Amino acid sequence: MKITPVLVVPAIEPVLPLWEALGFTRTVEVPHGEALGFVSLTRDGAEVMFQTEASVLADEPKVTQGPRPLGASSLFVQVEDLDAAVAKLPEGTDVFVERRTTFYGATETFLRDAAGNVIVLAQFG
Repeated sequence: MKITPVLVVPAIEPVLPLWEALGFTRTVEVPHGEALGFVSLTRDGAEVMFQTEASVLADEPKVTQGPRPLGASSLFVQVEDLDAAVAKLPEGTDVFVERRTTFYGATETFLRDAAGNVIVLAQFG
């Protein structure tokens, strides 16, 4: 079994610099009008996908008609070297928790991507 998050965003292009700075590469790109409607990014066997709201509406509008509207998500990303990952973040990245140590042994940094998704970068050990 494989689980891959698909994050629905207003536009894909603004979120790409962050993920590419973290070492992810585009493996699939699907245009929608003049912009990207879908993209898949991978790194070391990990994958995250983004699809625009307009592309979702064009493909299957029932997705947006559930009891809760689509909105920002949160991802927990385990990294080997937190300092190295943070150093690669694009200038202007919204880092709202610089660093914290958790009861479960992780050192973490919290940030938001351009679409408002919360990303927790975590290092264990």
